[in-house]
Amino acid sequence: MLAGTIGKYQFRIRTRTGVVVEHLSFHGRDEADARRKVEQIYNNCQVLDCVYQNVPMNGRLGTVNYEDVVDLISTR
Repeated sequence: MLAGTIGKYQFRIRTRTGVVVEHLSFHGRDEADARRKVEQIYNNCQVLDCVYQNVPMNGRLGTVNYEDVVDLISTR
C-alpha cells in the first residue's frame, strides 16, 4: 500500500446459518488481516467474494479542506 491510502476490503459472505451478507467493509493491512476481522465477528462464515478498494486519506495527513469534507459525506 502507498503512503496516504488505507486498504479497505469489501466482503460478501455466507453466515453459518446460510444467510448471504453483502457490502461488509473492513480496513486491514492486507486481505488476510481484513479477513481475520470478518471471521472474528462472523464465526464459521464462508467468504464468497472480496474486493480491494483504495481510500485516499487526504485530511488525515495534512489539512482538511471543504472538498474533503463533502467527499467524506457524499461517498457511499
